[in-house]
Amino acid sequence: MTSQFEPLIHLLQQQQAQLDALLLLLRQELAALASRDINSLNTITSEKQILLADIQTTDSTIAGSNMLQHARLEPWFTQQISVLEQVLADCKQQNEVNQITLEQSQLTLQRFKTELLSARGKSGLTYTNKGKPTVDNMGKGIKA
Repeated sequence: MTSQFEPLIHLLQQQQAQLDALLLLLRQELAALASRDINSLNTITSEKQILLADIQTTDSTIAGSNMLQHARLEPWFTQQISVLEQVLADCKQQNEVNQITLEQSQLTLQRFKTELLSARGKSGLTYTNKGKPTVDNMGKGIKA
């Protein structure tokens, strides 16, 4: 690595730090999902949005660098890019795990809601036009 590429090296290191921070946030998000900690999820979501904007800004700065074409020929650059791609792949995989966890949690809550509704009023359990279970609150004997 030469000093002529120092600004680009700094940007690549900055991007790696940002991706590492994103991976940590995604892991914290999974823990918050597992514990159903809504306050932590809100905080993590806000931090992720800010971090993703920072990553995009850094990426745009790297793409606009006038040294990028020359740096692509350097072995250190290829190595650094492969490290960044690996961390990004880890982030994508963790995000998929979080998504599956969230979907499973939503399905569990939906089943629980259906069970509660059916236990509450077996005779009054009906479905909306969208297929969602609901309890018909109209009492018996109402004639229209």
